Amino acid sequence: MQVNQERIMGHIDALSHFNATPDAGITRFSYSPQDAQARAYLMDRFTDLAMPIHVDPVGNVRARYAGSDPSLPPLWIGSHIDSVRNGGMYDGVVGVVGALEVVSTLFENEIRPRRSIEVVFFSEEEGSNFGTTMVGSKCLAGKLDFTGLERLQTESGASCARMAADFGLHPEDVLSCRLTPGMVDAMLELHIEQGIVLDRKNVKLGIVQAIAGMCTVRVTVSGESNHAGATPMNMRHDPMTAAARLILKIRDIAAGQCLPDTVATVGEISCTPNMPNVIPGEVSFTVDIRDVKETGIDRALALLEQAMAEVSDESGVQISLETIGRSSPVVLSDRVVSAVRDAAAACGVPYIDMNSGAVHDAAMLAGVTDVGMIFVPSADGRSHTPEEYTAPEDIALGCQALLNAAIALTR
Repeated sequence: MQVNQERIMGHIDALSHFNATPDAGITRFSYSPQDAQARAYLMDRFTDLAMPIHVDPVGNVRARYAGSDPSLPPLWIGSHIDSVRNGGMYDGVVGVVGALEVVSTLFENEIRPRRSIEVVFFSEEEGSNFGTTMVGSKCLAGKLDFTGLERLQTESGASCARMAADFGLHPEDVLSCRLTPGMVDAMLELHIEQGIVLDRKNVKLGIVQAIAGMCTVRVTVSGESNHAGATPMNMRHDPMTAAARLILKIRDIAAGQCLPDTVATVGEISCTPNMPNVIPGEVSFTVDIRDVKETGIDRALALLEQAMAEVSDESGVQISLETIGRSSPVVLSDRVVSAVRDAAAACGVPYIDMNSGAVHDAAMLAGVTDVGMIFVPSADGRSHTPEEYTAPEDIALGCQALLNAAIALTR
């Protein structure tokens, strides 16, 4: 039983047209008109397969392909359809379309597994609206309540709760979607790697063993705003130069003073008053720290705070740190990983065990069910960019591995 590559790529192409920036990659934020269009497209496909659809209070969608024993907890397969700004057309979408292809293939072959399969896509995985990732799966895992949704806000001050309500959802009922152990038998997510390992090794499938934890902090450097021409260099308390020194220290901390898998990224920076002829009064920037071991994140944070104290003393500025969000590393389920290995072997191509440096919805659900992930190559390791690309034959191979694993896990 084989998946249909032409059908898979047709769905991916169709979803790419629901896009706010057609000339600059893919921009499809959760709760946007483009999100609504993509959801409608997928729901129409689920309806074609006679799959009942459930939309929860924050917009997570589940479509059920009924098994022969409805008393058994279902297998979940899926990912997300939201994007970063000016991103690519494969991130998340490959996993959702792959899940759709699994049930489409079973349907056309008139196969009903013993255990039901639910195709799932999660809201606000990317965090593009509110700066916090995996909002939908965090709600399912019981990590966000209605108060938390009200606190999450866009730059313009719109809360996640308000945007979800305006989208026709009922975020005030968010606690009703919380999962408990036993409600879902397992969660399996197909995803592009978003890194360069598979591409460099010329290996077509990656079996994920662990998903990195992530800690995002905001560092604020406060100095003294003054005239750019009239203030001597030795009398300045310049937060911009202090921030630059600290950012370089962060690079050195991650590159040589932590664990082998530790990475740290300064990805957003702001300056006040942000004028060419004024010494800034304040500079703030985010630091994204990741590792598959909690100790790696903790060490990076400790060294960051040490570097903050050093730069503060040397530059005559005040430096503070605020934690924006944190998720723990996740070791994936031996049961699901074993099924995925067998599924990959059945495809007849080489595969490797690997870790994920990117954080995924599957990680959020590890506290309530067994989880597994399958990676397919990202050309040149590019992702979150219009140049993001995975070859159609590699996507089809990943979908075939997903199908094989889903059959094994629902017998």
